[in-house]
Amino acid sequence: MPTITNAIIERSSKRAFLQKPVTREIQEEILKAAAMTPSGANMQPWITYAISDKEVLKNIGDAIIQKMNSGAEHDQFIQYYPLEWKPIYKKRRFETGIGLYAHMGVDRKDVETRTKMWHDNFRWFNAQCVFFVFTDKAMIDGAVGALIDCGAYMQSIMLCARDFGLESCPQGSTTEFGRVVAKVLDAPDNLALLYSVVIGYEDKEAKINSYRPQRADISETVIFI
Repeated sequence: MPTITNAIIERSSKRAFLQKPVTREIQEEILKAAAMTPSGANMQPWITYAISDKEVLKNIGDAIIQKMNSGAEHDQFIQYYPLEWKPIYKKRRFETGIGLYAHMGVDRKDVETRTKMWHDNFRWFNAQCVFFVFTDKAMIDGAVGALIDCGAYMQSIMLCARDFGLESCPQGSTTEFGRVVAKVLDAPDNLALLYSVVIGYEDKEAKINSYRPQRADISETVIFI
């Protein structure tokens, strides 16, 4: 029988999905379960736009890619990545990126293919459902608790999805263009986008989905006392 431990260990971010809709009923089941994620003082700081409308998803993707093509590196509410990368984290980042392109046989000088792969983030890897998670700006004004809680909420979504035969991909890439997403969705001014999670049925024939980046041994990240 599958366990939560299995679900965590076996889950990986997928980057190719079938054009198969995720029903409203399944979306609701996942989000009802994820809503039980604990949060400080039971704040429940997440506000989720569950989008499966193809036109809306296309409009968001088009707007982000247009923003990128204008020369903008980001247009975000929160600074997702560090401004200064410490060597160990920079090493892991580069190894992951280089490993993905090597896995797909893409040369580092093949700018066209690498750009297309990056744009695939904003075509939602062909998936038919994306959850965009916002929080109230007041919750992150000088405080980070809501960010921690919403991170736990994201993990709950991804693990619950597996119960329905679905795979997922959390997207920091969308975080970097959060203001663009908010504008397309005409979200209230008090909301800030934190991230998105692609949800869908994995394309098991896609080579890219077999890529799994290395994880550091716990001897590097855990201190037992």
